[in-house]
Amino acid sequence: MSRFTVNNEPIEYKLDNETPLLWALRDASNLTGTKYGCGTGQCGACTVDIDGRAVRSCRVPIGSIEGAYVTTIEGLSRERNHPVQLAFITESVSQCGFCIPGMIMAAAALLKRNADPSEDLIREQITNLCRCGVYPRVVEAVQRAGRAMRGEKVIPAGPRPGIDPADSARLVPALVPPPTR
Repeated sequence: MSRFTVNNEPIEYKLDNETPLLWALRDASNLTGTKYGCGTGQCGACTVDIDGRAVRSCRVPIGSIEGAYVTTIEGLSRERNHPVQLAFITESVSQCGFCIPGMIMAAAALLKRNADPSEDLIREQITNLCRCGVYPRVVEAVQRAGRAMRGEKVIPAGPRPGIDPADSARLVPALVPPPTR
């Protein structure tokens, strides 16, 4: 059994100590924002914050982080108003979105340590893979979030989570004329 804190909640996992953190989070805690990408630590889709460091959770056995503090994308900000989240929205970073939670967690960990990173440092520290190729927008978003965290520039609020039911579906006139008799 392993005990550590996940998103400010103390957790005791009754799983084998060699279980990767990724699977403890996704399967036992139902925190599915942390994505499974490669399982080898190369892609970064599973990145979480462990004690202030961006870590690939697929490579971390839960037994090795006894007493640690883990933050997932769900724990970064329930209201989705963390400066990095807002900056990613403002800079239209997301395309397919699969890699975005891991990138946001890597960026948030970087900005905790250095709120004014250079473009080179951002590219060095955020090595997450993205098949859509959003890297230039990631750099812009991280720099924007850094400015907000330093109090230099306010980021406009992002859209509210969810869809208004009234906007989810609309009846459309038939495109095909009714059959003739």
